[in-house]
Amino acid sequence: MKLAKTKIMGLMSGTSADGLSIALCEAAGRGLKVLKFSSYAYPAGLQARILAARELDAAELSALNFELGRLWAGMVRKFCRAHGVAYKSIAVIGSHGQTVWHASGERGHTLQIGEAAFIAEETGRPVVCDFRPADMAAGGEGAPLIPFMDEYLFGGGSPAALQNIGGVGNIAFVGKGVKTSGFDTGPGNSLMDTAVALLSGGKLAYDKDGLWAGAGAPDLARVYKLLEAPFFGRRPPKSLDRGEYSLAFLRRHFAGQLNGRRSRDLLATLNLFTAASIALAFKRYAPRGTRELIVSGGGALNPVLMDNIAALLLPSGARVRSSAELGLHPLAKEPACFALLAWLALEGRVNHCPSATGARGRRVLGKILPGR
Repeated sequence: MKLAKTKIMGLMSGTSADGLSIALCEAAGRGLKVLKFSSYAYPAGLQARILAARELDAAELSALNFELGRLWAGMVRKFCRAHGVAYKSIAVIGSHGQTVWHASGERGHTLQIGEAAFIAEETGRPVVCDFRPADMAAGGEGAPLIPFMDEYLFGGGSPAALQNIGGVGNIAFVGKGVKTSGFDTGPGNSLMDTAVALLSGGKLAYDKDGLWAGAGAPDLARVYKLLEAPFFGRRPPKSLDRGEYSLAFLRRHFAGQLNGRRSRDLLATLNLFTAASIALAFKRYAPRGTRELIVSGGGALNPVLMDNIAALLLPSGARVRSSAELGLHPLAKEPACFALLAWLALEGRVNHCPSATGARGRRVLGKILPGR
């Protein structure tokens, strides 16, 4: 029997706040295929305001919430025109929103902004947003949410680990006979991006192709010391806010290297620290028989980071490769995930993984705007 195919769209603005990624997908049965994908960069000034959003007063934060909603609606319009996509062909749009604050724990709280009503008004299509709170209300961490997609797509295959490297890193373990689990691993691109922006005076947003890190010498002793932080010793489920690995972290641990004279060594150390936190998570928690780490997110585009992860996992015999080898652009995975979560929410179907977040049970996450 031929499966019905449904077009769905997902939007993701990550913790690095460098832009909006949009993916148009096709869902059929348990399959999900990315049809079109584009990323739209934010102006440097807007990125800086987003990263500082936690310091805004209520009026300023409210204004930024609407500003992002209007901006994203315009980006959806631009995406659809560029790719020849009619609004009426889209069954539902999922928008993760821009995380301003995320704190886990019994009295945890989370805040994602970017008013989704503007997207619903622009397109006339149902929009699902604000996915994390329902998980937290059920006792979960509210993150990571990506392991659900990993289980959905890879749960029936050989044991595999799937690592997403955005602002924060998160990993999921899935496969036939494996109880799906997942958690945040530590810094993703956040420390490297923050350091490059600082050292370049705002002219650069990230270490393109890992050129700075590749030209430096990492401080191994410093990396080992940083891995002694309590977070790395906690058992999952666990999640992080990007604020844990920000400018304050760099000033606390690398004050003597923020003047530019040893910038390459600093990036080499931060790159290795990020890779080591990922390798540590794999070595400690990967189920027996896991021989593959599939990497997505912006970090998958950093060859030095990928080489560091591969070198650290070489003794375990695990193969490290980009999701691009599976036909999924590394930057398309997260928006594709929220397209999937939105589609399932609209149908009233479970769309999260309690074993990854620690929630009491299976829930339907997201708030639905019905569109016109």
